[in-house]
Amino acid sequence: MGRTLLGKAVIHSPTGGHATNNHPKKGERIAVDPIRRIKDIKAISKLTESNARNHLLFVMGINNGLRAGDLVRLKVRDVRYLKPGDSLTIKEGKTGKDNILVVNKTVYKALQLYLETVQPADDDYVFASRKGNSHIQSQAVSKLVKNWCKAINLRGNYGCHTLRKTWGYQQRIQHGVGFEILCKRYNHNSPAITMRYLGIEDREVHDVLMNEIG
Repeated sequence: MGRTLLGKAVIHSPTGGHATNNHPKKGERIAVDPIRRIKDIKAISKLTESNARNHLLFVMGINNGLRAGDLVRLKVRDVRYLKPGDSLTIKEGKTGKDNILVVNKTVYKALQLYLETVQPADDDYVFASRKGNSHIQSQAVSKLVKNWCKAINLRGNYGCHTLRKTWGYQQRIQHGVGFEILCKRYNHNSPAITMRYLGIEDREVHDVLMNEIG
């Protein structure tokens, strides 16, 4: 079933540690980290279960790799009747390109918890703001992610792109998905952009070079 919706700079050490320089030079962008360890993902998932909206935001974000700005524009009518395996076509706000949101079993479970707990109207935003009748903004998503990571004592720099990056990182590390497929999913122009986006670390390059050939 398919539907359409319109719509501290971090320095990575070879050992995977993070420097704590949180003040980039003027004009530079702060790079945010993915959540690399499954145990940390599980910890945040459990932490957010007390708030069905936030739990769905976290689960949907790390399972789809869409921009937070596109997720927050979803309305309840767009997702209410989606089942595992269903997809929703969206138009990315930043690029204007079509992309899809797919409901897997984990997303479906979080969605049902949200629908049963919140009992929203079809015209409500899924990720509604507590102020007014709009949705939460990307800045609010960033603050939530930072707070979740801080709550479990996770070192590094985190923000709204953390959810999107976590999806790509885990697909690559846990499931062996290649950069060409991740590039297509992210709507990047080349796999090289995807590699930079996901922050390939010196440790990973070192480990590859330690593979013996011949």
